[in-house]
Amino acid sequence: MAIENVTIYDNTSALFDEIIAHRLGLIPLPTRLDLLNFRDECVCKGKGCPNCTVHYTLSKEGECIVYSGDLRPEDPMWAVVDKNIPIVKLLKNQRLILEAEAELGIGKEHAKWQVVCGIGYKYYPIIEIDEEKCNLCNECVRVCPKNVLEIKRKKLVVKNIEDCSLCRSCAEVCKRGAIKVRGDETRIIMQYETDGSLSAKEALKEALKILYKKYDELENVLGLK
Repeated sequence: MAIENVTIYDNTSALFDEIIAHRLGLIPLPTRLDLLNFRDECVCKGKGCPNCTVHYTLSKEGECIVYSGDLRPEDPMWAVVDKNIPIVKLLKNQRLILEAEAELGIGKEHAKWQVVCGIGYKYYPIIEIDEEKCNLCNECVRVCPKNVLEIKRKKLVVKNIEDCSLCRSCAEVCKRGAIKVRGDETRIIMQYETDGSLSAKEALKEALKILYKKYDELENVLGLK
């Protein structure tokens, strides 16, 4: 969910109305997919009702900084996720009074509806150690940037395999060729975070639902069902 429509009644700050509206749209809002419908799919036919639209108000007078937490929802359950995002600085006697409407959307329409950020993935690491060739010189332990290896009980062991970045520094420094590092192409470690409007677990579940739906549509088009 994100703010889509903004009605500004008074703005005497240094920023134009459009800039403030743009900043408001990027503020993460709590998203309850079990309570809200997409506006164009709602029974109100896009007019805006409690089933598809959440209303916010904001009224501040300077001297102060207007933060995201100053947005007041019609129901406390829709309070902004991060209350410390600065919107605009007001000088003495400057004012900002507005109303805003938030609705559901999808990331391909605008970045403000993109819940996931900072996503990355890698093959699951595989580290093979030849104990006969290893002379416990400790060089591989020293050069590893992720502290993956350690010598324990006179034996080189892997202590946190998932932290390995597959940089192969350990294999390159080992002159005896006792270490081999590769990625398992059948397993992938994916890491990501969200803006807080949905939890990481909820975002993954919803993404899988969308993926399954697309697969079903493809099967229907191909006549496989």
